[in-house]
Amino acid sequence: MFFTPRYLKRAREFRASAHKLFQYHYDLWSKEQEVQARHALHELDEALKLKKTETLVRAQQTLENLFATLIPRRRYQVLAENVESIVIAIVLAVGFQAYLLKPFRIPTGSMQPTLYGMTGHPEPTPPPSPLKRAFDFVRLGRSYLSVRAQHQEEILGLEEKTLLNFFTFTKVTTTQGSYSLFAPRDVLVRDFKVRPGRFLSPGEILAQGYIQAGDQIFVDRLSYAFFKPKAADVFVFITSGIAGIEMRLDPTLGSQYYVKRLAGLPGETLQIKPPRLFINQSIPQQAGFLKVMSAQNGYHGYSNGSFSGDASSYLGSREETFLVPPESYFALGDNSYNSSDSRYWGVVPDKNVIGRAFFVYWPFSKRWGFIH
Repeated sequence: MFFTPRYLKRAREFRASAHKLFQYHYDLWSKEQEVQARHALHELDEALKLKKTETLVRAQQTLENLFATLIPRRRYQVLAENVESIVIAIVLAVGFQAYLLKPFRIPTGSMQPTLYGMTGHPEPTPPPSPLKRAFDFVRLGRSYLSVRAQHQEEILGLEEKTLLNFFTFTKVTTTQGSYSLFAPRDVLVRDFKVRPGRFLSPGEILAQGYIQAGDQIFVDRLSYAFFKPKAADVFVFITSGIAGIEMRLDPTLGSQYYVKRLAGLPGETLQIKPPRLFINQSIPQQAGFLKVMSAQNGYHGYSNGSFSGDASSYLGSREETFLVPPESYFALGDNSYNSSDSRYWGVVPDKNVIGRAFFVYWPFSKRWGFIH
């Protein structure tokens, strides 16, 4: 095969393409046209056996001319082919997300330090050079802010906007005008203290530091089609129909995707005695539970409420137990003292489960890789 002449290789490729065209179109031709095409293909096959250049060229030219008359070139064929390619690519991408892998962005800090949502980090020093900023964004998902007040003014309000369904920025309105900051509203309020009622002096820092993007993960949508979710899985589910969540959400936002750790399977009885979780009166031994209960390396253990001391609606005391109903799961955040999970809004129906979160693909931080 390595020493086959180039003209012979091209003739064989031509023959393969011609046979495909014949199979695609012969049922649309008359009987006479079909016979002509079969005869021309036979002549090409015979020429390939003889391996003579002139005979091959003549047979290819005859077949090409015949097919040009039998398969007229469509109007706007190039455009049609490009549109077909785009449509096929979209269908494949949608199908890939629907049945195999779905990309997902961690929205909050409820799973810290296993997974991080978007966070703000104020710094007293100005941002680094443009080259360093570009490098930090690509590698760490880090973007920088440095905005100072231009007047003596008071912050009146913050309005979050999204561009192209991806880029989020916040318009900060003051008594003297407005500022546009490339950051979500809640990050500015929580981490940079940019909130209504704050007074600013000329030159005062409004927000300076960097925004750390939330972890971007892949969700395995295929496994749960064959196997039931397992205890300690980090899983993703949709909030539609979960009354306790829908009451807390802004109705205009619609259904949301949540990511938590699966803490309770149907029929299991749960109890929390900080920092430990008990399943059927025993301490679970899965690695995901053990690292949370260790209360080390950024983990604080499981709790009966929030940092402020407010008890949760379920498992709100050391004595309280909860029996997980059929076809449902109990979800807990690894950041138990700052997590809206099943302790507050109840169980996750089996039908709401999307898949298992299994890989952090960006940013390239110490959490990059498989999720445990």
